[in-house]
Amino acid sequence: MQQIRSQVTERDGLFELEAGTDVLDSPRYNHDMAPTKVHERTWNKWHITALWIGMSICVPTYTLGGVLTAYFGLSVGEALLAILFANLIVLIPLTLNAFAGTKYGIPFPVLLRSSFGILGSNVPCLIRALVACGWFGIQTMFGGLAIHLFLGSIFDGWKSLGGTGEVIGFMAFWALNLWVVLRGAESIKWLETLSAPLLVAVGIGLLVWAMPNVSMTELLAIPPKRPEGASVVSYFAAGLTAMVGFWATLSLNIPDFSRYAKSQKDQILGQIFGLPLTMFLFAALGVVMTAASVKLVGVTVSDPVSLIGHIQSPVWVAVAMALIIIATLSTNTAANIVSPTNDFQNIAPKVINRTKAVLLTGVVGLLLMGHELLKKLGWIVSEVSLETVYSNWLLGYSSLLGPIAGIMVVDYFLIKKQQLDLAGLYRDDVYPAWNWFGFIAFGVPVVLTLLSLGSDAFSWFYSYGWFTGSALGGVIYYGLCSMRTSPSVAKSSV
Repeated sequence: MQQIRSQVTERDGLFELEAGTDVLDSPRYNHDMAPTKVHERTWNKWHITALWIGMSICVPTYTLGGVLTAYFGLSVGEALLAILFANLIVLIPLTLNAFAGTKYGIPFPVLLRSSFGILGSNVPCLIRALVACGWFGIQTMFGGLAIHLFLGSIFDGWKSLGGTGEVIGFMAFWALNLWVVLRGAESIKWLETLSAPLLVAVGIGLLVWAMPNVSMTELLAIPPKRPEGASVVSYFAAGLTAMVGFWATLSLNIPDFSRYAKSQKDQILGQIFGLPLTMFLFAALGVVMTAASVKLVGVTVSDPVSLIGHIQSPVWVAVAMALIIIATLSTNTAANIVSPTNDFQNIAPKVINRTKAVLLTGVVGLLLMGHELLKKLGWIVSEVSLETVYSNWLLGYSSLLGPIAGIMVVDYFLIKKQQLDLAGLYRDDVYPAWNWFGFIAFGVPVVLTLLSLGSDAFSWFYSYGWFTGSALGGVIYYGLCSMRTSPSVAKSSV
């Protein structure tokens, strides 16, 4: 007979829920959103390291150095330092927000119920989901191009398809991504574990190919594209903010993965080992390859897919494209599909299961790339480029997501003091439906960011949006909660 009241047990600091009818019958619960059991938390530090290597080695990372030099006025050396510092900085919210996922086995949307309310959690969830769907579409575009070039290296007739071939490649890669995620978390774990060494090998191979054709001394001596005599501080800070924004998304939904970690030590070490150095080295590779591209293929090419497509050997093109397809697949499935899948389920867990949520993610990502796909088919003509959207997006969305990160950290560590009512997160009688303190703390930085767009005097608030937003959001949330007459810190139901 099914127990009526849920029970929470602890094993070596990890909490596990034995769901009773109070949770099982709740509209806030389904099997996919349920806390992982302790025996399901099988990811050690090397699995998490492989996860970050797999997510970091991708086409957008390769182009980061070019984005910083072209759009943010940094020199090559300054750009690489900004990337390294940004990923060291972003480790802080990543590891802190991962704590609750590891301790309680809960995904990102369920953790948000503590700081934004049981129903209110859907607002930041959908903001995060929309960003992820956009990135899913962008990465799928790169993966589709790789499939197109792969098939073109094998079948001469395929090349004549042009943009139509790229669209066919997009749809094939789109379907492959959804298939992997539908197979579950273990499928993603093994994809990342197997792909990580392959991706490192690709990076080394590209570097060996490029180094004879570029002088690092000359490359580092290239002057930055900013007004002569301008202070480097403001340009560097804006670029640093944009680079923090690159993983601002994962700093929120890292519980979606840390809920599978064996221990806090595994999640911390895995992220330290896997993220900063991989991002720095692959972005540096992109800078070197772009600089060498003129001698290698005759023109400046800033993305690896197009660069390798210029190689005259069909065999090497086919091999390289197959590896890039794996690289993009490992990034896309983990970074851009898992989160919106959980976020969409959070709206109505009893109605939207994982399969429906994965398909919904796919459809939204497809619609967001509709403009670019129609351009490739030749059905519309437009001057808006994917590269422009990508470079402008980094700074804009980091400003929006920063306050959420600050609120989450403050709520869990300072307000709740790492004690959550695990069963209560899946019911309607413990946490409020809407936590207005969370929305005020989120809304104030966002409004100030929007106002700063029209003010030269306060433009810095937008330029440094992730830092200003996360700090102000956290401070306001802490202040509001501290002023509460009788703070209701949720107690663990152990």
